Amino acid sequence: MKLKSLFIGDTKNTFIQFFRSLFVGGIATLADMGVLILFRELFRMSEAISAVFGFIVGLLVNYIISAFWVFAKAKVKNRFIDFIAFGVIGIIGLGLTQLIMEPFAVEGIFGEGFLVRNAVFGSLIPADKYYIIGKMLAVVLVYMWNFFARKLILYRHAED
Repeated sequence: MKLKSLFIGDTKNTFIQFFRSLFVGGIATLADMGVLILFRELFRMSEAISAVFGFIVGLLVNYIISAFWVFAKAKVKNRFIDFIAFGVIGIIGLGLTQLIMEPFAVEGIFGEGFLVRNAVFGSLIPADKYYIIGKMLAVVLVYMWNFFARKLILYRHAED
């Protein structure tokens, strides 16, 4: 495998798609986290609501770049339908993100999270910043869900 193939040209190779998806996911995560932190810190919205706004921005960034660079050929030829399916997988990922972040939240869906209430990280990290740790954990786990669900459901045999 040539180094050039990691970055240039269409590919059916799952390893290359995974590699490219890491870059796309990183860019989308920066957009997502930026909006999350902006809405939480500047606009004082709850972690849960801020995460939804971050998710929407991250999903759009992820789809646009993925559609042209990671998975160039979709099973579904209609881009709108493809985006809806891509989004549904992402919404499941958002649900997983919310569940993962919940124990780290000051103002979570179910109130104060378990880890915040019990000050698990003590004085190392202010309790109102725990949500950032929860988000970082969610990013890793939900990335795996998103990549493999999209690969298997939307793009598995699209190149054939």
